Amino acid sequence: MSVSRIVARIASPKKALTAAALAAATTGLVLTSAPAQAATTSASSAQSIAHKMIPSAAQYNAFSKIVEHESGWNVTATNSSSGAYGLVQALPGSKMSSAGSDWKTNAATQIKWGLDYMNSRYGSPTAAWSFWQSNGWY
Repeated sequence: MSVSRIVARIASPKKALTAAALAAATTGLVLTSAPAQAATTSASSAQSIAHKMIPSAAQYNAFSKIVEHESGWNVTATNSSSGAYGLVQALPGSKMSSAGSDWKTNAATQIKWGLDYMNSRYGSPTAAWSFWQSNGWY
């Protein structure tokens, strides 16, 4: 089952937040939003960042296919059996600290690390995608 199907089965985060805010308001509590520098967690935000970082359509499409298969564009995706983490499923996830100390939550940091990895190991995201298609991993 794909990540998107699993996510679709989970109650809407907006509905959950609305319900929590309503419950808090009726009991006199106040909920505040996360700070502006909080993690980029939405798939569309991460994809937008990647589009800006990868100007070539072919390279972006290859990168995007890998990320879709690996994490479903979920910045905090964690493989329960291996511990691989993030958009590009780095193993261990802490490897991404070489791209920035905010590697656990920042899509741009994870994308930068992933691009560097794909370029250094395979030559490009398209070559990494070709390898992924043959092996089911990269």
